[in-house]
Amino acid sequence: MNNLEILYEDNHIIVVVKPNNILSQSDNTGDIDMLTIIKDYLKEKYHKPGNVYLGLVHRLDRPVSGVMVFAKTSKAAARLSKQVQDHTFKKTYLAIVNGTEIEDSGEYIDYIVKLDDNSSKVVDNKKGKYCKLMYTVLERNNELNLSLIKVELETGRHHQIRVQFAHHGHVLYGDQRYGTPDKKQIALHAYQIKFIHPTTKEVMQFTKIPPQEGIWLKFKKVSTL
Repeated sequence: MNNLEILYEDNHIIVVVKPNNILSQSDNTGDIDMLTIIKDYLKEKYHKPGNVYLGLVHRLDRPVSGVMVFAKTSKAAARLSKQVQDHTFKKTYLAIVNGTEIEDSGEYIDYIVKLDDNSSKVVDNKKGKYCKLMYTVLERNNELNLSLIKVELETGRHHQIRVQFAHHGHVLYGDQRYGTPDKKQIALHAYQIKFIHPTTKEVMQFTKIPPQEGIWLKFKKVSTL
């Protein structure tokens, strides 16, 4: 991946767009990941020998696309990570879910446990981790029986959006883990992030619409966001 899309960069942070099916950080597959891609970019741009510091502040699942911020210093990483922990780091997603009979807006509050196979599930008691999201329906496609929704995460649990919507009867389009293994691309995109700059204290907001391809093209609202 040579065409790294950078939305913003200064001495403290770098904001990029992660394409779908690229890892956020390396795993045992050995496949390319965003952390490595950006480190290579920084090495080349600033002619830095050896290892380059880059802090992973938050993650996106491998099949998910969208906006991410990385920290270029340990101080920036610590301050941004604290915002994530305090829920002041705001993340807004766009998703396409199965079904049109979904309330115009609402919130889901559940308790999630992570399983040994790297999936998660909602549990009926409070043994899991508290998770909450709010959603708004932006458009319905009755012909395909799909709905375009905007999701605001209050917490950031493992596979949270995917698990909660599946649990509440609206599996994400293309979600092969929690829906049907039909080899379609999952329709989940990190549309916007909002946080306080770790040094200037300025409110920073970055937005990127989903890739204009595939199932996203079936919703007119996407191109006008």
